[in-house]
Amino acid sequence: MKKALTLLLVLALAGLAVPASAQDLAVTIKDIQPFPYLAIAHTGPYTDMETVIGQLIGAFQAQGLFAQIRGPMVGVYYDSPSSTPPDKLTWEVGFIVTSQTTAEVPLIKKVWEYKTVAAAVHVGPYDEAGAAIAKIMAWAAANGYAATGPILERYLDQNPSAVDPSKLRTEIWVPVAKR
Repeated sequence: MKKALTLLLVLALAGLAVPASAQDLAVTIKDIQPFPYLAIAHTGPYTDMETVIGQLIGAFQAQGLFAQIRGPMVGVYYDSPSSTPPDKLTWEVGFIVTSQTTAEVPLIKKVWEYKTVAAAVHVGPYDEAGAAIAKIMAWAAANGYAATGPILERYLDQNPSAVDPSKLRTEIWVPVAKR
């Protein structure tokens, strides 16, 4: 994990081209209360996202869990695509739920326990979020923080298929600790 996060930081500091949507990114430090989520874990390329989201929605429907959702869909990313082959990327998508929620396979219940995050809202296509992540990592390093965990994305648009891709909103969290 540290190697992937370090690589993202190196790429950000190397002056990679940053889309205009990421250039004005406002990064802040947030304190987060732990929360539970139900997810589908996956190993493979991000191009599998549509299939995995379909599995997630199908599992929530089959288990009657939609009433338990308490927040937006989230994605948690454990590797950097710049240093990990696509078929080895580990990630998950899920929904924030009540603490009492239980589920069956293929869903797994997890708890986000990272209390301090560097956060920013990326506006634009999902596939441009990498530039925003690089900017968050660079901001964190410049402000005396080190990344300490996986990256979490909160997809803020309830019906993303009805939103112009240039206006999609993704809140990105990078867990950090003061160096």
